[in-house]
Amino acid sequence: MPYLSVQTNVRVDDQAGFISRLSQQTAAMLGKPESYVMVHLDAGVALSFAGSAAPAAYVQLKSLGLPEKQTADYSARLCSVLQAELGVDAARIYIEFSAPQRHMWGWDSGTF
Repeated sequence: MPYLSVQTNVRVDDQAGFISRLSQQTAAMLGKPESYVMVHLDAGVALSFAGSAAPAAYVQLKSLGLPEKQTADYSARLCSVLQAELGVDAARIYIEFSAPQRHMWGWDSGTF
């Protein structure tokens, strides 16, 4: 049940294409089926980082069983994608990782 949410002050013209690429990359990165991946994009929002409105992003990656030892690698991969796709420098990206307990994540009228 990976969930990737990206909030950025960068305008994204092809949102559907961008979300599709993020979904594929998230599934590959985590080794999970894309059929479980959900991606949220909130682009062109008011966002300031270090007192500047230069391109920036706030990212949340949530997944059951997210291995803490892999978060540095995930951070590098996500920053690389956002820099390539949106032109956001890695130093202007915050990423929040979380691994909820299975009973705290609902799906299909139940929980995992």
